[in-house]
Amino acid sequence: MSDTNKAVARQLYQRLSVGDLDVVDEVISDDFVEHEEMPGLEPNKAGVRQMFEMFKTAFQDARFEVDGMIAEGDMVFALVRLTGVHQAEFMGVPPSGRAINVGVADYFRFDDGKALEHWGVMDTGAMMQQLTKP
Repeated sequence: MSDTNKAVARQLYQRLSVGDLDVVDEVISDDFVEHEEMPGLEPNKAGVRQMFEMFKTAFQDARFEVDGMIAEGDMVFALVRLTGVHQAEFMGVPPSGRAINVGVADYFRFDDGKALEHWGVMDTGAMMQQLTKP
């Protein structure tokens, strides 16, 4: 089970990195619960899709690179690096053309091959500093 869940998590990151948002519909459960809430987005599957649509628009070349992954039972923990170039407004910041390199820690719970819950931490402080520093 653990290896299967890790493969699904890797698929999510790989397909998001090439702009394939259909992966959200395929690997995230309809009963999904997002515990890492973003202002203005519902903490569910639709909200997650909206979040990745915002990322795809703001960072058209965004890449999610897995630095490490651990799985046990139905849980998968991933350390990920988000990179890209800021090309459109994001979280109120106008496009800057600046590169980002941001650490992300994701923790998923899977059921029947689909992500059912997610807890995560993105270094948004570092991201905002990279987007706005002179």
